[in-house]
Amino acid sequence: MSLAVLRRREFALLLSGQAMSGLGDRMVAVALAFAVLEIGGSVSAVGLVLAAGMIPLVGCVLVGGVVADRASRRTVMVLADLVRVASQGAMAALLIGGVAEVWMLALLAAVSGAATGFFSPASTGLLPEVVPEKELQPANALRSSVLSVGEILGPVAAGVLIAVAGAGWAVAADAATFAVSAACLMLLRLPKRVAAVAASSFLTDLREGWDAFRSRRWVWTFVAYFAVGNVLWGAWLVLGPIVARDDLGGAAAWGTVLAAAGIGTLVGSLIATQVEPRRPLLFAAIADALFALPLACLAASPSVVVVAAGALLSSIGVTVAASVWQSTLQRQIPRESLSRVSSYDWFGSLVFSSFGVALWGPIAGLLGVGTALWLAFGLALVVILGLLSVPDIRALAS
Repeated sequence: MSLAVLRRREFALLLSGQAMSGLGDRMVAVALAFAVLEIGGSVSAVGLVLAAGMIPLVGCVLVGGVVADRASRRTVMVLADLVRVASQGAMAALLIGGVAEVWMLALLAAVSGAATGFFSPASTGLLPEVVPEKELQPANALRSSVLSVGEILGPVAAGVLIAVAGAGWAVAADAATFAVSAACLMLLRLPKRVAAVAASSFLTDLREGWDAFRSRRWVWTFVAYFAVGNVLWGAWLVLGPIVARDDLGGAAAWGTVLAAAGIGTLVGSLIATQVEPRRPLLFAAIADALFALPLACLAASPSVVVVAAGALLSSIGVTVAASVWQSTLQRQIPRESLSRVSSYDWFGSLVFSSFGVALWGPIAGLLGVGTALWLAFGLALVVILGLLSVPDIRALAS
């Protein structure tokens, strides 16, 4: 596959908008945390505000999938971006004006989180309206690439703005990213689409989305695998910095490991533009199995080089797998159900990622950090083998 998809005007606009929206998503967590601290909030207050943004996101993502399948996905995304412009803009004004309080930030964070819950499943469903089916794989890979860059640059940009101008201006810049995203989306010229608004009720559409999800074993099996994998990955997120501090040389060593992971994500995105597997889910399952590698490297923790190499290879595999998975969903699921089905994927990832982060600290307290990491690695091998044993995963053809 070539990168010819970049020459498509609509895809270039969508990619630009997604890049800015992704950058804003990554800036907001850093900006919010420092905004709370800047107004004298406690560590508990930081947690409260961040949770206020996450809970509505999780709560709205299934609803957002139904709305996106019933209406124009582009309109849903534009409205979500404009809501985030308003909420983040109001937050910035309160902070810059020196009148912000924790409850105000929590309320506005909740509004932004809810908007993101509508945006995410709509974004999955919009891509097949912009590019032909044969170009979905490179398009998803490029989308993954720009989002990965946002993951790297977002926290850095927020940190620089906070240091130079204060948290209020960092939040203002965050609001601006969503404005640019909305503008890019509004410039799209899309084919007319018949939205599923006929005689069916909202609850009927929600139930039909669930039926479309559970009736395809390959979908719910892979989503369940991702959910469990996100729980296990929490061991890396929580225990990695502890191992780095105790055995690898501290924060600088952990920064090196994370930089290697970032490079792996970019390399994986480039590789994903070139692959078109005949058995896409089998290919994705094998590639994603690399996520277990850094858990073992960290448990053994022999050197920064080994852990960084594990993180690099893991990021390559996971990124390629995610791109192939998204393309498979977009090709195999009927357009009229795509956002609803993908909303369960989003829901599982969001809920179980949070659960994993909360789980591994107490486990490490009981078993020790090294034992907890080996446990996570062992369980990862079990779920990988379980996924590969499912006939539907091995059999689905592109």
